[in-house]
Amino acid sequence: MPTLDRIQAFADDLTAIRRDFHAHPEVGFEEVRTSGIVADKLASWGIDVHRGLGGTGVVGTLKGKGNGTKRIGIRADMDALPMEENTNLAWRSTIPNRFHGCGHDAHTTILLGTARYLAETRNFDGTVHFIFQPAEEGLGGARAMLKDGLFDKFPCDEIYGLHNAPDMNHGEIGIFPGPNLAAADFFDITIRGYGAHGAQPNRSKDPVIVAMALGQAIQSIVSRNADPLKSAVLSITQLHSGSAYNVIPNEARLCGTTRTFDNDMRMLIRERMKTLAAGMATAFDCEIKVEIRDGFSVLVNQEEQSKAVEDVARTIVGDANVQTGIRPIMGSEDFADMLHAVPGAYFWLGQEGSVPLHNPGYIFDDKALPIGSSMFARIIETRLPLANS
Repeated sequence: MPTLDRIQAFADDLTAIRRDFHAHPEVGFEEVRTSGIVADKLASWGIDVHRGLGGTGVVGTLKGKGNGTKRIGIRADMDALPMEENTNLAWRSTIPNRFHGCGHDAHTTILLGTARYLAETRNFDGTVHFIFQPAEEGLGGARAMLKDGLFDKFPCDEIYGLHNAPDMNHGEIGIFPGPNLAAADFFDITIRGYGAHGAQPNRSKDPVIVAMALGQAIQSIVSRNADPLKSAVLSITQLHSGSAYNVIPNEARLCGTTRTFDNDMRMLIRERMKTLAAGMATAFDCEIKVEIRDGFSVLVNQEEQSKAVEDVARTIVGDANVQTGIRPIMGSEDFADMLHAVPGAYFWLGQEGSVPLHNPGYIFDDKALPIGSSMFARIIETRLPLANS
């Protein structure tokens, strides 16, 4: 695997950094330790460091050898998930209900590897902004950085990001232009009824019954209201109610997510959920409140930057390991909001292992670290070439 020699030479250092992050995971907007390590390492390599953007975000800025004015951003996310880890790794999480089950510890480490290499070589003409983002897992970290003026303070002409992919083989790179990841909404439905003794349901307005009926009803939106030729997902992922075996509670809550690539479809799902809830409130004589939050935008890769990633990947992993025929998936990623502001591309980095992301047994393949760092580094060197290089 022709990773860059300098990066391969400090691959063991990257593994140690990644495993330290893994053992000390922090969830969104709480990445104090992680961002502190990132900032200290960037500064030690002579990179200008800016902290506190979007809460715990960090941006490092590095100029190359030439006098070019083009600017490129490279982004990694830093946050972990609020879930338990179920592995026997020596470097497993030391913090209860905190786990890097999506591999953001690897993304952060990969970008640090890129920063170290570029700081040592500066074999590019222009400026690189290393963007370490907090709170990607549904809390709006990208939007927080944008609101704090990310691209006003650190203008970028294009931007790149990556994600590890346990469903691809080690050493494979996946990239394609156009829509890649879906827009996502998160919903909270609160049903307020009237509690009573479990032996006297006739004296209640049972919110549990309403929750079950409404849950069944909103599942019909995709199957009976959505255009079958347009992708859409509606998943109820939480149901909360009650505290005792013999008490009919006052309240129940349904929570979940919707995904789509089509804005009209997104609006249809929102309106149908509200309409069905209103109908159920009338039918069961209760109060139902529906709150829907815009979580993620559609992630769209631009043609030019996608081709640039593809060309670089062929030099790093070889033609046979570059996958351009992959298709959009219904997962979401808030790097989409950065791509709405600046043209760029987001690619997939294959790794060994079959356990999926967000599973308590997920394990990252550290051998992929130098490949990711080499990809980012070579993108910078090819998109910001030195004269006569």
